[in-house]
This record gives sequence, structure tokens and C-alpha cells, in this order.
Amino acid sequence: MAGHSKWANIQHRKGRQDAARSKLFSKLSKEITVAAKMGEPDPEKNPRLRLAVKEAKASSVPKDVIERAISKATGGDAENYDEIRYEGYGPGGIAVIVEAMTDNRNRTASNVRSLFTRHGGNLGETGSVSFMFDRKGEIVYPAGAGDADQVMDAAIEAGAEDVESDDDGHVIYCADTDLAEVSSALEVALGESESAKLIWKPQTTTELDLEMAQKLFKLIEALEDDDDVQNVTANFEVSEAVMEAL
Repeated sequence: MAGHSKWANIQHRKGRQDAARSKLFSKLSKEITVAAKMGEPDPEKNPRLRLAVKEAKASSVPKDVIERAISKATGGDAENYDEIRYEGYGPGGIAVIVEAMTDNRNRTASNVRSLFTRHGGNLGETGSVSFMFDRKGEIVYPAGAGDADQVMDAAIEAGAEDVESDDDGHVIYCADTDLAEVSSALEVALGESESAKLIWKPQTTTELDLEMAQKLFKLIEALEDDDDVQNVTANFEVSEAVMEAL
């Protein structure tokens, strides 16, 4: 695994998931509110909301928190959030994409720029690194969902583009516009997935040594701790040895 999925594993090992749970719930709730406000408040009629609710459930967000986030959108008291993408380079020239939802563009831009500068990176213009990534749908299943051949067959039947299977599980990729449809078809064939979301998939990755990985992860961690930042993606990978050292 490379990029952000590897980073998520490292976070888990460090125990940061529990420490950042309330912040994660807040970010997922914000996505639910925005999705519900942009379309129908019924997940069955709103693909983006359905995926947002699914992701929240996969992260153990309580049902009442999910319902409150939807109600906030329909109650007319929800803040108006702008969705913004920032792009730049981290330590070692690693390309970084930052997705944010904000009610104050100036504040968020200033914070993100400051974090890049403070951690040895630099913020670029929109489009400066996104050409090195593909926008894709990503659907994750545990290893117990089936063997590689079974999952591959189900993925092809559902209209997916690619599957990566290993001992940890199965990652299925599809066109970004097909995510809701492919996810629904896979649920019929394989059951509930662990997650289904839009991602930026690196076209190529750069392997980092321990020193550079530590520097990059400090930047990613600082960005993810910002309340306006929803997702951070970078085109790196680390070896198992470096991962263990972290």
C-alpha cells in the first residue's frame, strides 16, 4: 500500500485514531451536512449523502450524530461551506493535495500556507500537482469478503476498473462518477464494504527513507489537525522497515 492508506495504518499504530476521534467525527459530520444540503436529505436519493453516511458508519460515528448532521442541513441553520483544494509540495518534493471545507477562505488559505512553510514544504497553485493523480472511487473490503478471484469477478461485474488484493484485504477502484453505482452493485455481491469514497490516486509514488518520512508525516499530521481540512493525500510510499521505525 502507498500514500494515504499507509499513513492511516501508521496513525492507527501510534494510537492517534482514538485521540483524534472527536475531530474525525466533526469532519465526517460536516461532509454529511454539506451533502444533505446540496441534494435530498434522504441517503437513498442522494448518492453523495449515502457515501458520506456509509463512511461515517465505517468510522463508528454514532447514529444520533449522523441524524443530527442531516437535520442541521434541513433546518436552515447550517453554515455555508466552500469546498477548496490546495496543492503543493512537502519535504523531499512529495506532491500533496489538501481538500478543505471552510466558511472562511482567507483563514483556511493562510493556515494551510503557514503549515506547508513551517514543515519544509511550499504551497503551489491549483493544478500544480493534481495532474500527477487520478480522481477515482475507492471501495475497501476485508480479506474475509472472498479470495482474490472472487472479488475480481465481482468487481468486473460491478463495473470497476481495478482491484488490489493482499493479506490485509481488497481495494477496488472505479471511475469517480461510478462510485455510488459500483459500490451498490458490490454490496449485493460481497456484502457491506469497509469504506467507499472518492480519492486522489497517485500515478506514481516516491519511496521515502526514515528521515524524510518523519518530516513529511509531521506536515500531514499538522494539516489533518486543522479543523477546515477534510483529506490529505500525497504520492509517497514507505517500506515495512521504515513503517516499523515510525
